[in-house]
This record gives sequence, structure tokens and C-alpha cells, in this order.
Amino acid sequence: MKKSMIYTKTGDGGRTSLVGGTRVSKTDDRLEAYGTVDELNSFLGLLLTYLSDERDQAFVSRVQNELFVVGSYLATDQSTTQLRASSRVTPEQVESLEHEIDRLDAMLPPLNAFLLPRGSRGAAVCHVCRTVCRRAERRILALAKQAEIAPELLAYVNRLSDYLFVLSRKMNHGDKKNEIFWKIDCK
Repeated sequence: MKKSMIYTKTGDGGRTSLVGGTRVSKTDDRLEAYGTVDELNSFLGLLLTYLSDERDQAFVSRVQNELFVVGSYLATDQSTTQLRASSRVTPEQVESLEHEIDRLDAMLPPLNAFLLPRGSRGAAVCHVCRTVCRRAERRILALAKQAEIAPELLAYVNRLSDYLFVLSRKMNHGDKKNEIFWKIDCK
């Protein structure tokens, strides 16, 4: 089996290829969007090292795969290349996130104040994932000013940050870490 080339030298001049071969600047809004999704996926890999619950591990692993779908969608300029069916986020994927949010939230006490993003190490990593997810959402919305973005994809990324917030709470409760609430007076 021939080993594939890791480096191609085609990006040395600051340009890269989208799905379909169109060449764009590495600073293009499309790359900012899917690059931030890739960053989120890497942080989810780190988060997985802190998860002990097998159901949570399986769900986050599934999300990692679904983020490749998101990335593929974002890497396809639909004005020049037809979007593959495998690059579409489905309403069922959004609903799955919603069901998991509801399942985790049912295990937790009601929330009546803003939380500081900390607690156990795993919960803190989960908060980093949540904030990177929010940044990915902002990058996708910036791209949406130039290109059509499916509402299911926007909903998916928005729900994912909500899921990560609820998961961080579950992790703190499981690790017997008190949630630290924002002190309005900052004292």
C-alpha cells in the first residue's frame, strides 16, 4: 500500500481548496467557519478523556462525527459545487441534541443564576468546548451573509452549545463540585 503524502505544498501561498476544487484564501470566511468547527471537534476529543459515563462518551463521539458533516457542508461552495447528501445536517440530528439536553437537564437542579465556567477539570474543558462552539456559530453566521446556510445546520450548532452547557453541569454534579454562581456585586 502506497503511503499518502501528508504535505502537498499547494497551500504554501496562502490558498487552499474547497470541496469540488475551488481555490480560496486561507483567510476566507468559509475557512474561518469550518476551521473553528474543526477546533471545536479537537476540543471535544480532549473532553472525551474526562468523560466516564459511557452514554455521554458515545453521544460526544457521535457529535464529533456529525461535526465532520457540518465541516463538509461549510467547505462546499454551493454556487460552484453540488452539496453531497452526506454533507447535510438533518432535523433528526437537531432533535437528538434537544432530547439529550432534556435528558441531562432532568437530572439537575433548576438553575436560577448565571454560572461561572469552572468546577471539575472536565467541566471546565466542557465550558471551553461550549465557548468554541459559540465562536463557530458566529463564524458560520458571518459566512451566512455571503452564502446560504441551511437552518438545520444553524440550529444544530446552536443546540450543541446548549448541550455542552448542560453536560458541564452534569459533570460538576457527578464530580460533587459545587456550581459557582456569578456574584453580581463582584465580591
